[in-house]
Amino acid sequence: MTRTILVVEDSQVDRARLEQLLAANGFSVATAENGEQALASVKRSKPHAILMDVNMPGMDGFAATRALRNDADTKDIPVVLVTAKDQKADKAWGQMLGARGYVTKPYSDDQILSQVRAL
Repeated sequence: MTRTILVVEDSQVDRARLEQLLAANGFSVATAENGEQALASVKRSKPHAILMDVNMPGMDGFAATRALRNDADTKDIPVVLVTAKDQKADKAWGQMLGARGYVTKPYSDDQILSQVRAL
């Protein structure tokens, strides 16, 4: 069975890069441009995992991750934060919110794939 990964990223370039990388490695990919779209998409696509940007307009990745954790239907979907925020406090906050992984930009293809395959 093909695993579906939801890519939540407001940058069209980054979103396309992640989509192409995951598709080339056998994953099905759904996308969203912000936290609100992510929450709606999760209900529809029931992804196996989520790659979540943090800095986005409207609902950011931290708030979206918190919302997913607080919803009985989505609390078990693993979230990996993919962000330019590389401070220890940001990583600690992501873990406190329940993120299973944290990748800082710029990232390598291997970093993304190893995170997704570990879930």
